[in-house]
Amino acid sequence: MKKTVLISGAAGFIGSITAKKFLKFANVISIDNLSTGYLENLPKGVTLYQGDISDRSLVERVFNEHSVDYIIHIAGQSSGEISFDSPEYDLNTNTLSTLHLLDMANKFQIKKFIYISTMSVYGNKNAPCAEDTACSPMSFYGVGKYASEQYLRIYKEQYDIDYICLRLFNIYGPGQNLKNLRQGMASIFLAQLLKSNQIDVHGSLERYRDMVYVDDVVNVIEALYLMTEFPCNILNIGTGIKTTVQSLIELLASNLNIDDLVINQPSETKGDIFGITSNTDRFYKHFPDFKFTHLKDGIKNMVDHEK
Repeated sequence: MKKTVLISGAAGFIGSITAKKFLKFANVISIDNLSTGYLENLPKGVTLYQGDISDRSLVERVFNEHSVDYIIHIAGQSSGEISFDSPEYDLNTNTLSTLHLLDMANKFQIKKFIYISTMSVYGNKNAPCAEDTACSPMSFYGVGKYASEQYLRIYKEQYDIDYICLRLFNIYGPGQNLKNLRQGMASIFLAQLLKSNQIDVHGSLERYRDMVYVDDVVNVIEALYLMTEFPCNILNIGTGIKTTVQSLIELLASNLNIDDLVINQPSETKGDIFGITSNTDRFYKHFPDFKFTHLKDGIKNMVDHEK
């Protein structure tokens, strides 16, 4: 008999790809307010409840109407910059939503919970961040995500809900939202380059990120779902490879055959991190044979998809 999995945010970038994969072996239901996702992204077969997870009555309705076996919480506002527009909205979508799902997990005895967190909890760090690195987030987004991690920890201690927080580094890939120019480094740059050879970069070209292909993230989520026990409670999902803003832009431009690139540098973005990469020791301890997609291949796939 198929299990029923709640995948929040299944109309979004990561959520839609995750839902499509899980439909092969599970019944999938989702809550999504479509603030950054789109109905056309939603895989056929997913039962959608349109609305906010911060709406407790909606969440209660979902759990009363379905016998949920597993929770994968992906939905949420996922931009450090946007979180400064409305800290209250960010709190609701990234923290209150988690509390509602945890409360339902406790009420209905759901013992498995995968939470999609972020490298933004770390803040600015000179060295690669390990899972036990002290967290000092620089945006309300990072604060909200870190708060959710702590609620998960306490629910584990008090109610024995097994959980794992996946701290994703910079995700990119086919299907990323190119309409939102304040979220997703690769998608922001690609959206601009598809229109012209000019690009606006807020901040230093020497800033750097750890770029992770979206399918790799979904493959890790699937592997964790299939495990009897989670191997840990916090896990970085990053390659450990430093990619500068300059090199990322040049790679995108090369795939678009742009050889007269013009880069403008307006003011820096509030709450932006200069550079961050993942310490991958824990990841490879649990996934020793895992192969991350090379950035050149991933960017080519992403550009070809948009073409």
